[in-house]
Order: sequence, then C-alpha cells, then structure tokens
Amino acid sequence: MKQTGLVLEGGGSRGVYSAGVLRYMMEQDWYLPYTIGVSAGACNGSSYVARQLDRNRRVNIDFVDHPDYLSLRNLVRKRQLFGMDFLFDTLPNELAPFDYQTFDQAKEDFVVGVTDCMTGEALYYRKSEYPDDMVTLLRASSSLPLVAPVVEFEGRYLMDGGIADPIPLRQSERDGNTKHVVVLTKERGYYKKPQSFRRWIRRKYRDYPGLLEALNRRHHVYNDTLDYIYKEEAKGNVFVISPSSAPEVGRVERNKQKLTALYNQGYHDAEVLAPSLRQFLEQ
Repeated sequence: MKQTGLVLEGGGSRGVYSAGVLRYMMEQDWYLPYTIGVSAGACNGSSYVARQLDRNRRVNIDFVDHPDYLSLRNLVRKRQLFGMDFLFDTLPNELAPFDYQTFDQAKEDFVVGVTDCMTGEALYYRKSEYPDDMVTLLRASSSLPLVAPVVEFEGRYLMDGGIADPIPLRQSERDGNTKHVVVLTKERGYYKKPQSFRRWIRRKYRDYPGLLEALNRRHHVYNDTLDYIYKEEAKGNVFVISPSSAPEVGRVERNKQKLTALYNQGYHDAEVLAPSLRQFLEQ
C-alpha cells in the first residue's frame, strides 16, 4: 500500500455514505498510509485514522435529532444551522469521545483541506504539523456557507474545504502518492451545476472576495476534477467507490432512516467491491 492515498469527498449529510465505506475498510483492517478529506470527508477520515469503528455512525446518525446538532433553533439563536460547538466540542469530548491519543500516534498521514476566504485558494493542513489544532481545522473545513460561521486560524479566515478543492486528489499526488482510493458521495455520472448566487449571498460575504470567487468557479473545479479522476481510473491509478444508486439524502438531513440507509449502502458497496479493491491495493 505504499504511496497510496485515500481521498474523501465532503457533501454534508451525504458524508454518511463514506462513513459506511470506512466502517467496512476498518473491519478489514485496511488502513491506507495517507488520508486526505474535506468537510464531512475529513471528519469521517479522522475517526478512521483513530481506529474508532463505530464513531462515524454514532456522530452522523445517533445524535442528528439532538436540538444542538441541527435545528432552526441554532439558526435563530446562533446564526448557524449546525451547532458547531456541539459538533466539535460536546461530541468529541463528552458524548462520542474522540480517541485523540490513537489519532495522534497513528503512523498514517492525515490532511485536512480548507478554503481561504480572502484569497479563495485551497489550503491543506497535516496532522504531523498541526497535532494540537486538528479539531479547529476540521471545524473550519466543515463550516458550510450560510449555515456556519467563518473560522479564524493563524490570521486566516477559513471555511468549507469542499469549495476550493472538493475532491483533493491532486493534493494527494503532490504529496507523493501514485495510487488512490477515492470515495465520492454522489453517484457515478453526477456533475455539479453552476452555483446559484443571490444578492443576499454576495452581501453576506462581501468582505470575503476569495470565497465568492471560489463559490463562483466551484462547479468548474468539481467537474474538471471528476473528469481527471475517471481518466486516472481508466489508467488503473485510481479506484473509485461511489453510491451504487442516487442518494436520497441531501446536504442537510435529519431523517435517521434515510441516513441509516445511505450508511448501509456505503458499507454494502464497499463489500461488493472488496475483491477488486483488495487486488488494487495489493498491486
């Protein structure tokens, strides 16, 4: 598995698909030497590196109906649909404890992608370089526009990593990996449409020109990346895992039955692909 990277797309609540895939990989003891993710993909990837078999399911499904997790009350009181303090403080430190020690000591590389709101560029932070700041960076990578606040870190203003680089395969290549397992959260054949900009969105983020520009070109970046992924797949350099049928879960979802079904779909899709994936990893 040398020089093999695991690349995890975001997708908000659709990230529960990746959680199911990772559950199966952990059961098989398939830990790739390098993991990179954005938004929900980065959060799921952190529990994968920490070897917490059931944590992603608990975090993404069991607590989703908690009023501090996702609610209009959060939006009214805190101007954030997702309760970011609940997600990145209460859950990892109290209700669904994150194994910081195993995560920190894991030999695998772990990288989080974020978007710089001033420049619009994608930035990447490695566990080995920012061991004490991973929760903050995961929070920044998961801060979706309109439903979560901008996160300030080291003088930069950061948001959702899925804006500037939604599927960070090329960064994994720049980091030296030559083979990749890419987990997508939309079905094969999906391509992103242009961002629908309303005047109030531009007004809200008028102080962050880079973010607006990144949102404007997001569909181009996403679709170009997909094309590149499929070309690399045809060459045998990439193994793609994506939903075998179109997910019935959107970016924001509280229905536990739908979330559980998508989680199980991820697990089942990984199980079906396991013989081919094992061969790919052993090449």
